Amino acid sequence: MIRPDQPASAAVSDDALFGPAAADYARYRPGLPDAAIHLLAATQHGVPAPVLLDLGTGTGQVPRALLPVLHRLAHIDLVDVNASMLKSARAALEPVCGACTVDVFTGVAHTFAPAAPGRAPTLITCCRSFHWMARPEVLSMAGRVAAPHAVVAIMGDGSLWTHEADWTAALRALIQSYLGEERRAGTRGTYAGPGRSYEDDLADSAFTAVTEHSFPVSRLWAPGDVLGYLRTTSFARPALFAGRHPEFEAAALRLLQDHAGGGVLKEDAVFTVLLARRPGGAA
Repeated sequence: MIRPDQPASAAVSDDALFGPAAADYARYRPGLPDAAIHLLAATQHGVPAPVLLDLGTGTGQVPRALLPVLHRLAHIDLVDVNASMLKSARAALEPVCGACTVDVFTGVAHTFAPAAPGRAPTLITCCRSFHWMARPEVLSMAGRVAAPHAVVAIMGDGSLWTHEADWTAALRALIQSYLGEERRAGTRGTYAGPGRSYEDDLADSAFTAVTEHSFPVSRLWAPGDVLGYLRTTSFARPALFAGRHPEFEAAALRLLQDHAGGGVLKEDAVFTVLLARRPGGAA
């Protein structure tokens, strides 16, 4: 059962960045490795009615992957600044959530508060989105709302901008020829990278017992799917190119087809999961 949206106080949906790309995001963004999903589910062993808080949920990849594995999942809170993404997530979860209830919260992650008392999250996930957030404030919020033995999972695997391969280097150079050398980010400006590591953020939070888990992932991309993926990124979304986006996509497609052996492009990535608990929490 999915309940109506609970907007954050004094917050508005930020659809400027990814709002137009929700359908492409759902179609072209890679999912989570099965091993990572089973790792998340295993953290809830012995929890009779797990509650998931998914921050920066996007189109709901994490809860959609967890529901078939963690059958006891009782409730999900979806949090995102983007109303279009949340609409897509709700539509994807509606047919599969069964008795699991879902609340939707539009706003920045650190302003989240549970819609009802007694529903403290036992698993807090943040996949490929922690770098966008006010990280110390998010972890402070998590410390306030989470159950005593809750697990915080911060996950990610970089992007095609950061991946090192001949074809991604050529693609990156093409993007730079249109948009400049610096990586574009957000609705304006460039990407500077986190000032410190996520481990340092966690060390200053309530969740200082941290373990790291790495899962090698090999992906095969069709050239057209890479174009779809690029439309969902902050560094190559269509609005950055203004009227030159069709020209860029035509050039990018030629480049990718030239590099595609057997019609596909290979990406070897590592999906990393940081699991963090309060000291003394279950291992």
